[in-house]
Amino acid sequence: MADVVNRTSLISFVFAILGMSSLCFIDAQKDGFSVELIHRDSPKSPLYNPSETTSTHVTNALQRSLNRANRFKPTSVSTKEAQPDITPDMAEYLISISIGTPTFDILAVADTGSDLIWTQCKPCSQCFQQHDPLFDPTQSSTYKTLPCSASQCQKSEGISCSSNNKCQYSVTYGDQSFSKGDVAADTLTLASTTGSPVAFPGTVIGCGHNNNLTVHDKTSGIIGLGGGDLSLISQLRTSIGGKFSYCLLPRSQTDKSSKMNFGSNAIVSGSGTVSTPLTKKSPTTFYFLTLEGISVGSNRLKFTGSAFGTDKGNIIIDSGTTFTLLPDDFYSELESAVSSQIQLPKLDASILCYDATNFKIPDITIHFTNADVKLQSMNTFVTVADTISCLTFAPAGDIAIYGNMAQMNFLIGYDTGNQTVSFKPTDCSKNGAAEVFTLGWLNLLRNVIFSLIICHLI
Repeated sequence: MADVVNRTSLISFVFAILGMSSLCFIDAQKDGFSVELIHRDSPKSPLYNPSETTSTHVTNALQRSLNRANRFKPTSVSTKEAQPDITPDMAEYLISISIGTPTFDILAVADTGSDLIWTQCKPCSQCFQQHDPLFDPTQSSTYKTLPCSASQCQKSEGISCSSNNKCQYSVTYGDQSFSKGDVAADTLTLASTTGSPVAFPGTVIGCGHNNNLTVHDKTSGIIGLGGGDLSLISQLRTSIGGKFSYCLLPRSQTDKSSKMNFGSNAIVSGSGTVSTPLTKKSPTTFYFLTLEGISVGSNRLKFTGSAFGTDKGNIIIDSGTTFTLLPDDFYSELESAVSSQIQLPKLDASILCYDATNFKIPDITIHFTNADVKLQSMNTFVTVADTISCLTFAPAGDIAIYGNMAQMNFLIGYDTGNQTVSFKPTDCSKNGAAEVFTLGWLNLLRNVIFSLIICHLI
């Protein structure tokens, strides 16, 4: 009750101050915000298929993870492409955005493994089937194609200059799908879960006029959240201080949406938080961490490296890959260590599975540099049928990717300025409610008071 009273008093105080500072508030409002991340298998997702079973969901997720791993291989990245190979059907999370003035709503794939923000546009000489209307740039008063002299046109791979001095992009995907079109700038708006929509004028986007993708007709593009120059994260770097975080819900909680946080809302701190360095490597799209080992109970297995390297930056953290993928040899060591502590017969499967759901799961700890992340049982085993449980790790040749099932119920923060990733055990069903509410209003109050001081000085 006291908490409610305190919040009510805080809100009243803030709005009282707002009445005195409306002329200067816009300049001071660089506060954090949060958006919804919708899992593809959630009833909230337009990709949801009610006829599919949990077993089908998990089986498909494993296949998508293995297919997705191919695009992370160093040999698959072409310097002639704006981003590494991706297969659009690998989408795990969706995000709603708006483009233009007036705003035009788009549902797109949220992808930490790519950079470019793009959608299908009119006129379209060749477009994949899309359920929603195409974005018409002529109807946006803030849409502008970029000239060849623009810095974004000169320094980005996969972007070229047309004969009529227009900056154009061409991106090719692993399944021979492609998207080609104009590089433009327009206002991008995100619907914040903690306040009013947040608009970012002049965001660089790709307006696709020639596209051929094997994608569901319920989505219309990709929101690149990688580390490259044209990603959403990089373009908003000044506004959000280079910080973003997310809290992914367990697969069992499909009635709710996960949250992605930006700016001051994305700060991860407090009891239980551990942080590990990000390693800058090529391609800059990917977020590289350093995995030193994995412990199963007291048995620590040393990680000797992957295709990305033997020491620093040997594993990629990726929210778009479901399973955690490991080099074959290291996966075999991990499977043996886990199975030695579970006295049950293994099923004949490509990963470790048991015909049981009620058994003691050994503690598994991921050892990143300077950060030991102790996983919960829901992070390490997944129920794929009524009586069958499988390990959430899988062999993937020489690739290492830290997947999203290992990240669920952790608040994971990326600080691209300080080059760190932080992990905090969190009940993600509650994250974004009371905690973000309080943080958001405190930050709002701080900025309002600051604006009053500045206005007084002016």
